[in-house]
Amino acid sequence: MNLPARSRTTPRRRPLVCAATGVALAILLAACGTEKPGATSTATPVAGADKLTACPSTPSKPPTTNGLPDVSLPCLGSGPDIRLADLRGPLVINVWAQWCGPCRDEAPYLAELAKAGTVKMLGIDYDDPRPELAVKFAADEGLTYPHVVDRDKAIQRALKIGGPPLTAFIDSDGAVAFVHRGVLTSQQQLDQLVEEHAR
Repeated sequence: MNLPARSRTTPRRRPLVCAATGVALAILLAACGTEKPGATSTATPVAGADKLTACPSTPSKPPTTNGLPDVSLPCLGSGPDIRLADLRGPLVINVWAQWCGPCRDEAPYLAELAKAGTVKMLGIDYDDPRPELAVKFAADEGLTYPHVVDRDKAIQRALKIGGPPLTAFIDSDGAVAFVHRGVLTSQQQLDQLVEEHAR
C-alpha cells in the first residue's frame, strides 16, 4: 500500500524543524542575557552628578554609643559608599527628598551654611525613587556637598524619621548630639543649632 505523500515527508522534516527551533531558542536566550528583570546598572552615573561633591573615603571606625546606625549607603554623585557609623563630627546631616516641599523651603539655609565652610555636611536623599531629579534638586538649590541615597529607609528606626526634612548634628566623637525634626525656619536657627550641637 502506498502512503499518502504528506505522511512520507514528515520524518524528513522533523529534524529540520527541531534544528530551527533550537537555533531560535539560542538566539532568544542570547538576546535576553543574564540580567534579572528590573535590575539597573550601577556603572551608569546619574545625569548631573558631577555638579555635586564626590563622597569621600572614610576610615573604618568602631560604632559609637549614641552614634549613627551601622549601615552603608551609596553616594548620590560619584565616590564610594559611606558607612554612617564611621562618620565623626562636627557634622551636619540633612535628610531630604526632591518631592518634599519643606525640604525646598529650608534649602537656602543649608546652602549658606555649606558656603560658609564652618562645619562638614552630608545630605541623605531619603525614600526617593528618582535619583536624577534628586541630583537636579541638590544642584539647583546649591546643596553641592556630598549626598548619599537611602531608598529603603535604612536609617528610619535609628533616627526616628517620620518623614523628611530632618537635620542631625554629630559631635566630634561621632555621637548624635541633637536631632531637629521638621523644617528649618531661618538661617539664625540653623546657625544656632550648629553652635550648640556640632562643635
